[in-house]
Amino acid sequence: MTQSPTTPLSADSPHDPAFGLSVVEQEIAHACKEARRDRASVTLIAVSKTFAADAILPIIDAGQRVFGENRVQEAKGKWPELIQANPGLKLHLIGPLQSNKAKEAVALFDAIHSVDRASICEALAKEIKTQQKHPELFVQINTGEEPQKAGVAPQDADTFIAACRDRYGLQIAGLMCIPPVDQAPAPHFALCAKIAARNGLTNLSMGMSADFAVAIAMGATHVRVGSAIFGTRTKPHN
Repeated sequence: MTQSPTTPLSADSPHDPAFGLSVVEQEIAHACKEARRDRASVTLIAVSKTFAADAILPIIDAGQRVFGENRVQEAKGKWPELIQANPGLKLHLIGPLQSNKAKEAVALFDAIHSVDRASICEALAKEIKTQQKHPELFVQINTGEEPQKAGVAPQDADTFIAACRDRYGLQIAGLMCIPPVDQAPAPHFALCAKIAARNGLTNLSMGMSADFAVAIAMGATHVRVGSAIFGTRTKPHN
């Protein structure tokens, strides 16, 4: 039986990220087939947060081109050199964004998945205009209304999306959500998809290592997969 990329490995049997990527790709293809969707309709974001360049390079060499990071500073420390050496890579910010990091975020990232408050909208609008660079923007929805988690409450989503467009002139590409860890993800994915549909948005950043197949069945266009590819997280590299 083939070992799952999420199975803990001993020191004598190190995790192989390229193998993990291969397994995830097979699972995405299967999920797309089950959902009667084209594999090309789903973008795999390999979440490389906390991993150094030497762990990322095998994934690049295996053909992966889209990566996700949680922190602007960490990404700034390792990605410019990787991007310069590997043209065509795309970098997505999937973690919370502070308004004072908007300048660096717009300069470095091709997509930002965590637009969730007025101060971020204002800062992004300013930097997009100044830099004449237009990263894809996703509004984060806090579908579980968890106080410790970033994101717009579902009942406020329509008003917030309208403000992004009308007040700040932002082009919103889609929505992102992270379901509560102790709840079934499907209802949260369904809620996110419903909000997107009524606001004319077709991109849905939903699903991580444990639930990306469910997310694909619910319409995800972007899945954020880290541990199933890279293995156990290490401490952040600053």
